[in-house]
Amino acid sequence: MGAISVEIFDAKKTSRSIAVLENVSPKSTISELKKKIAQKKKQLGVERQSLRSEAKGKSLRDEETLASLGLDKEKNVALYVKDLGPQIAWKTVFLVEYAGPFFIYPLFYLRPSFIYGQAASRPVADVVTLALICWSFHYAKRVFETQFIHRFSNGTMPLRNLFKNCSYYWGFCAFISYFINHPYYQLPSFGLPQIYIGFTGFALSEIGNFSIHVLLRNLRPEGTKERKIPYPNSNIFTELFNYVSCPNYSYEFYSWVFFSLMTQSLPVTLFTIAGFIQMMIWAKNKHRAYKKEFPNYPKNRTAIIPGLI
Repeated sequence: MGAISVEIFDAKKTSRSIAVLENVSPKSTISELKKKIAQKKKQLGVERQSLRSEAKGKSLRDEETLASLGLDKEKNVALYVKDLGPQIAWKTVFLVEYAGPFFIYPLFYLRPSFIYGQAASRPVADVVTLALICWSFHYAKRVFETQFIHRFSNGTMPLRNLFKNCSYYWGFCAFISYFINHPYYQLPSFGLPQIYIGFTGFALSEIGNFSIHVLLRNLRPEGTKERKIPYPNSNIFTELFNYVSCPNYSYEFYSWVFFSLMTQSLPVTLFTIAGFIQMMIWAKNKHRAYKKEFPNYPKNRTAIIPGLI
């Protein structure tokens, strides 16, 4: 196989040539081509590039080669690049969006008088303190998992996502914390039994969520994008894999359902519903991807809710 000349065009303005890469090996990967483009166009870093064989086509995977794409039979090849704009690491976005709720929520628990006025001196109910503990634990766990557990298949995301994600998490946090920590917060209708059931369910769901994340981490070798069919291990909380493709989302949803029960708070319920809608979309997409990639994927699994969704 001889060397290939690869001309890179702008995916938006297809007549505009970005760069010409000479003497390219047919065995070169898309990732290697991106590095060559970045050397010629400093403002177009590797993370900003989406290479396609057609201007409006799908992004080519980094591990694909010119030969695997059937482009090794031509001496002159045209590819198209879309500038994805400023990028930021997934890990950074997750750390910032989760750290916000961890620090914002306690500010309302302290009941500053400039927010609650003279009523701020009223006694704080035990369930309010318990809600603070649960909330803080949840987001401390998320920060810990981001730093030490999760392995991200994608290195970066658009910078604008940082502001979008933080607006969602930080905004809901302030909304929820304001009302739960309000001096005139109404206690749950069924008292201690409702609180204890909600707390127990929340705690078990958090353990389940963490268990799934650890299993998924061990399923993917570090530094790879390898995907395997996840199956339960000896941890009883992973048994949910027998019924759904994304039990991490299932447990996350259950956590907020029980937190809603424990606090009997409308803002928490709205947060739970909004979160479930988004997680359902993610879970369905991942479920479809599993079935497409693995012909032997378990047919009895649903996406997020056993037997339903």
